[in-house]
Amino acid sequence: MLEFIQTLKQRYQLVLSSLSEHDPKRYEYQQCIEQLIYAEAFIKKGQLLENNSTTPLQIAVIGPTQAGKSSLVNVLLGSKMAGVSPLAGYTVHPHGFCHRTQINECSGLQNYFGRFQQLAPQQLTSDRYDCYSLVEMTGDSPLLPACILWDTPDFDSIDAADYKEGVIRTIALADIVVLVVSKEKYADQSVWDMMETIEAFNQPTLVCLNKLNKDNENLVVPSLQEKWLQVRSDEVPDVVPLYFQKHEGAPQWPENYQEVLFNLQKQVNHNRQPLYQQQFLTHFWDSWLKPVRDELEAAEQWRILVDESVEQALKEYQRDYLNHPHYYDTFQEALVELLNLLEIPGFSKILGTTRRVITWPVRKLMTLGKRTSTDGVAHEVSLLNQLGNHVLVQISEQILEKTDAGQVNAMWWKDAASVLRLQKGKILHRFQQEADNYHHEFQQDVDETAQKLYQKLQEEPVLLNSLRAARATTDATALAVAIYTGGIGLHDLVLTPAMLSVTSLLTESAAGSFMTRQEMALKRHQLETVKTRLFENQLKHALYVIPQQLPSDKRFNISRQQLQQAEKELNEKRNGLRLF
Repeated sequence: MLEFIQTLKQRYQLVLSSLSEHDPKRYEYQQCIEQLIYAEAFIKKGQLLENNSTTPLQIAVIGPTQAGKSSLVNVLLGSKMAGVSPLAGYTVHPHGFCHRTQINECSGLQNYFGRFQQLAPQQLTSDRYDCYSLVEMTGDSPLLPACILWDTPDFDSIDAADYKEGVIRTIALADIVVLVVSKEKYADQSVWDMMETIEAFNQPTLVCLNKLNKDNENLVVPSLQEKWLQVRSDEVPDVVPLYFQKHEGAPQWPENYQEVLFNLQKQVNHNRQPLYQQQFLTHFWDSWLKPVRDELEAAEQWRILVDESVEQALKEYQRDYLNHPHYYDTFQEALVELLNLLEIPGFSKILGTTRRVITWPVRKLMTLGKRTSTDGVAHEVSLLNQLGNHVLVQISEQILEKTDAGQVNAMWWKDAASVLRLQKGKILHRFQQEADNYHHEFQQDVDETAQKLYQKLQEEPVLLNSLRAARATTDATALAVAIYTGGIGLHDLVLTPAMLSVTSLLTESAAGSFMTRQEMALKRHQLETVKTRLFENQLKHALYVIPQQLPSDKRFNISRQQLQQAEKELNEKRNGLRLF
């Protein structure tokens, strides 16, 4: 699951980089990226707890800019370890303070923070954000249990986007969250967007309302509690009012909240971490995966569109060639080849010389019984090429209907249309080449059909001799007429009478049903060959890969199998996700 979340985050980042500054999806995708960083960090927290059962309690102090987070950290620690400044964005790195805890007890943190490097506080620089610090405290604060107290950067300033990942990682790590807001900042939307996002973490939370005075406390506290109820479904946490002390430059911690963090510690339950992970992923899953599902749906619609267009082309091929009474001639060619096989040894030699002389103009155009450039072949080749082109035209027209700006995946279809335009010439050229190859190579199947017919005739000698006699008679008649007419119409006179005689005898004989079966078998084989070789292996394959050729920086490129595997893992672990 962790790998899938990381992959999804990377794909969001890639797609986001391709969007224009004014694209309405930018804000939505930025939110998803932030949520995915939370998910990645929260899952890694589960790994940390699994591999390091003695990991110290983690308390994160978070809040918007100039809320007084660092000042509160110093109050809780009872020392001035956290740097403070009146300038916004002064803290840009997570700073961990080990209270009654040693750094060597935190060995798993480096693996948790991943590419973030642990440095000493004096080594941190404002031009590098992928780092954090850990410092051991020598004092003992009565306000804190043994823990690592984290001072975090703000999450709402102009520059926060540069270092926000460090904030997110620290929040996801926290067992307890201390939200610090001032009376000026408590109503900011960024604060409540954050608190809404992390609700599924189920972290015990304390709210510190800073920079108060006696006059506004009774107004601000109820308003803050109302804000909480608007975005969260859990109970409103304790709100600690903090009054600023000018002489000390820091807030004063109220006496009646001395034990509040100790009480929150009792609510921490690491055994429920897997369940919280599952709840967090489930909460955002559909919104994260919507553009992925839309992309997969577009790809599926593309395949359906290709399948329907190819299926229609095959129906037209059957109608306009295989089942057409005038144009289908493949089986007739098998009968022509059968005529050659019916030659009577000896008698054929007597007529052979005369036939070769008289049929020379025909033989220059075709070898008898061998497919080259007859009208029937020309029609089939032409028809196949027309159908291939029609498939691409039909798909292009239907794509235009899907590219309306208001439709889902309109940009996906525009990109698909662009790729198809670029690939159309190449696809048609390869299709035409394969159609020519098919016609040349299918002659072997025609010859095999003729051989089967001849072998069947050999089982019936009387019928075979009758056919040979018919062949000889029609050849002699054709030759006589050809000589009388000077060879005009030789092709028809030589082929048609012989073929009609053979066909009639075969049809009326006991072999008639066998001939019919062979014709149907040849036709089915021809249809299957055209379907598989031309329309599926050639045309469909070329069109199926079009989605893979769309600009990669605009696609999530997550397969349906990857998504199904991730969802299977999510759904199978409803009692708590063991992701580590």
